[in-house]
Amino acid sequence: MAKEEEEPLSPMARIFQSSGTDYCTVIIVGFKTKINPDVILDDLKQNVSKHPRISSILAEDGARWIKTLVNVEDHVFVPDIDPDEIGDQGNKFVEDYISRLTMLPLDRSRPLWDIHILNVKTSDAEAAGLIRSHHSLGDGMSRMSLILACTHKSSDPEALPTIPILKRRENVSHGLRNTGWFLSSMFAIYATVRLIWNTIVDLLLLLATVLFLKDTETSLKGGAEAESNAKRFSHRIVSLNDVSLIKDIMDMTINDVLLGVTQAALSRYLNVAHDKTNGNAGTSRPLLNNIPCNVRIRAGILVNLRSEIGVQIRAALFNRLLLSTTAFISNVNGPTEEISLHGHPIAYIAPSVYGHAQALLIHFQSYADKMVISIAVDPTIIPDSHKLCDAMEESLKSMKIALLGKGY
Repeated sequence: MAKEEEEPLSPMARIFQSSGTDYCTVIIVGFKTKINPDVILDDLKQNVSKHPRISSILAEDGARWIKTLVNVEDHVFVPDIDPDEIGDQGNKFVEDYISRLTMLPLDRSRPLWDIHILNVKTSDAEAAGLIRSHHSLGDGMSRMSLILACTHKSSDPEALPTIPILKRRENVSHGLRNTGWFLSSMFAIYATVRLIWNTIVDLLLLLATVLFLKDTETSLKGGAEAESNAKRFSHRIVSLNDVSLIKDIMDMTINDVLLGVTQAALSRYLNVAHDKTNGNAGTSRPLLNNIPCNVRIRAGILVNLRSEIGVQIRAALFNRLLLSTTAFISNVNGPTEEISLHGHPIAYIAPSVYGHAQALLIHFQSYADKMVISIAVDPTIIPDSHKLCDAMEESLKSMKIALLGKGY
């Protein structure tokens, strides 16, 4: 193989490929029509070779990508499904199928991805396509970019999708700018000092998490055994307009709203879980707080670890972070309009990850006027992910009703 056709792995990709670490991403795409497998295969045959990551295999030393010829038929699976046998259990069939798939490793003698076409009607779509790939191929944004590159607007088949432009939030309000240079300068100094202080605090908390600081053991907390357990995936579609409404009224960001919804939902879930643990299920008042005091629940974070410290050390630090925290939360921007894949209109996009030590992962994916809440759980720890989806939806509705009730 020519040298120019080999490419080294990035530091983060080396972590995902290290011994004892096997993270895979799954993107569930719901379609408004049945999927024609031949159309998907033809498109892949024409375009796979244009993308180096998905047309390369991993070298034996795990440090390089090697370009190879891809037999697309080896990567696309279309199971024979009897609609009459499934009936109205389409959601369960898709969830069971993906859960079983998390126990089947990707073939490392081929490029590390596959596609599964499930022509099964669910509550949100007429069919579902599952894109599975190793996390070393890229992050959530790279996956979304690849999907957008293969699609067009449903309203205009010749136009490419549009993604929202991130607007920088102003640190100095309009009122302060009009008060003169002195007050504006003082505010700028204060904002800079606060930024430095918060950065120092975050670094100290990160170091403490790696060394000794762990989340409280709750009914949401996973562990090392969760890495090898099967995962279950579910999602809930809510209105992006509702999220934007709360954002505008409260003068905050979309991420602030989503984190607030998550915190409220986890509180609801834990409140019910501790109510049952105490033997009071169904007897406590709605406003009674059953959660113990001083419970620490944090979301995992990704950091850019320098390559000089070695792959195994970086992987150990990364895994230590995941073991010490309860959940992982991610937010990915999607297209602002509905899109289609070669004549197949897309109903929703729900990304997630498996192979991690955490029992709970929450991904937020915007799509047109929708916000898709995608949840992955270890069913041995969190037996019913749909209850978490319900809690997320109810928390968002409660926030909206509370704000509208105050006359906003």
